[in-house]
Amino acid sequence: MTAYEPTPPPGAPPAAYDAVVLAGGAARRLGGVDKPGLRVGGRALLDRVLGACADARATVVVADPRPTARPVRWAREDPPGGGPLAALDAGLRHTTADTVVVLSADLPFLHEATVRTLLAILGAAPDAAGALLTDADGRDQPLVAAYRAAALRSELAALTEEHGALTGLPLRRLTGALDLTRVPDPVASFDCDTWDDLATARARIREHGHVLDEWISAAKDELGIDLDVDIKVLLDLARDAAHGVARPAAPLTTFLVGYAAGRAQGGPEAVAEASRKAAALAQRWADEAAAAQADAAPDATPGTRPDAG
Repeated sequence: MTAYEPTPPPGAPPAAYDAVVLAGGAARRLGGVDKPGLRVGGRALLDRVLGACADARATVVVADPRPTARPVRWAREDPPGGGPLAALDAGLRHTTADTVVVLSADLPFLHEATVRTLLAILGAAPDAAGALLTDADGRDQPLVAAYRAAALRSELAALTEEHGALTGLPLRRLTGALDLTRVPDPVASFDCDTWDDLATARARIREHGHVLDEWISAAKDELGIDLDVDIKVLLDLARDAAHGVARPAAPLTTFLVGYAAGRAQGGPEAVAEASRKAAALAQRWADEAAAAQADAAPDATPGTRPDAG
């Protein structure tokens, strides 16, 4: 795997889309465990994927129902365990958007920006039936893709007519018949098929430069909040409170800022305003401490104190 951060999407925001997440596989290489429920960074793999398609108009998860970080619609192929094409067909029946994002439930590094990139690339290629990621070895990843819903429905219907059912058919029978745009991304396409894959994912999110973003995302999921704030502002505030007042003031001050913003029923702007006020207060405390030290110095003379004038 190479770069961790997703590439910002080109062009205008994507059109409305629905999402279908396939989460009912057998996970044979993991001994049949509940793979979507395995945790990376304290969050279930399924919840991480649902976070990446949070702006979907409708999200359908093909699996048995379970608690999730955000509401979804549940579907199941008949019979259960009929394979990815049968699952995709079952999920697609609950969508109405012209564009559908199709995802597996085991993608620890998938982010909203990657989904938006796929949608933007598909939108810029009117003759393509879909845009999908390729992995580090250049292999197609059809379960990390954006498709035109009409093309999927047409090909699924043709396969059903040819074979009598979709049960047991591999995904390549679908994607091989579609005109697809390929987007190399060895990170977002990384999936957790083995215990080694899971260990790699868990180690990577703790690397320097990623851990704070991962922690904030996990905490927001756990607390049921969806608020984007300037992390640097809050870290600077915590530093100023620790240096200008006392070390325990750092976490207490950031808590009070969040509480104040919540009472004001505001979003990021309210957090920024509360942070500005608290930072100014911390600076006044620091100035007073510096002045007190100057007053206590044996050679202090009028007009040399930091707050003089």
